[in-house]
Amino acid sequence: MFVFEIQTKAKITIFVFSKNKTAIMSANSQTIIIANGRFPTDETPLSFIKNADFIVCCDGAVNDFITCGGKPDAIVGDCDSISEENRIRYADIIFADDDQYTNDLTKAVTFCVNQRRTNIVILGGTGKREDHTLGNISLLMEYMKIANVKMVTNYGVFTPICSDTSFKSFEGQQVSLFTIDNAPITTHNLKYPLHKAILTNWWQGTLNESCGDVFSIETGGRMVVFQCLVVKKHCFCH
Repeated sequence: MFVFEIQTKAKITIFVFSKNKTAIMSANSQTIIIANGRFPTDETPLSFIKNADFIVCCDGAVNDFITCGGKPDAIVGDCDSISEENRIRYADIIFADDDQYTNDLTKAVTFCVNQRRTNIVILGGTGKREDHTLGNISLLMEYMKIANVKMVTNYGVFTPICSDTSFKSFEGQQVSLFTIDNAPITTHNLKYPLHKAILTNWWQGTLNESCGDVFSIETGGRMVVFQCLVVKKHCFCH
């Protein structure tokens, strides 16, 4: 059983607990990957950069990140997008990978895991081309096999799961479930409960709502859970 805690926008801390309830991850001990989507502007994802232990930039994102004042610890990708100035300036932290059968985000995650950095938050994974956004979100279900990973956006947090999981939440928090396996799903403490349901299309698990401080999902299949960072004004769970 894993427990994820997401607090309010004023301060976000995410804890993941193993079966023996020992905290193994927090916002202050994260490896951050900056992907080549839209750079975050909300205080929540930006706080992860501020508190990052180690920052890896996909090469397509590094020029903008540096222009905004960021200082990467590693730059990973096929490195065809880095300006000549930054290529020279950061030559000692560039890790080129020209494999054309995978994308730069996967290269960055693999780099982190090889460095034994397996508590990973991905920023900039969404917000530009929709095909890239969908691909990046779906890749979370691959990355969870090798790392403790989530994606944080200006609007919420995507968390991949493949087993029974409990999430710390708050009343009125918007929750969506995206599954790719035909596995039964049972939910607890969501406004629209599911009981051994098999979802056959992505829309079927969207726009649910937490009824309190915790909700849980029982499943043996792969899915991504989205938790919105903004509290909905009205909740009719009771």
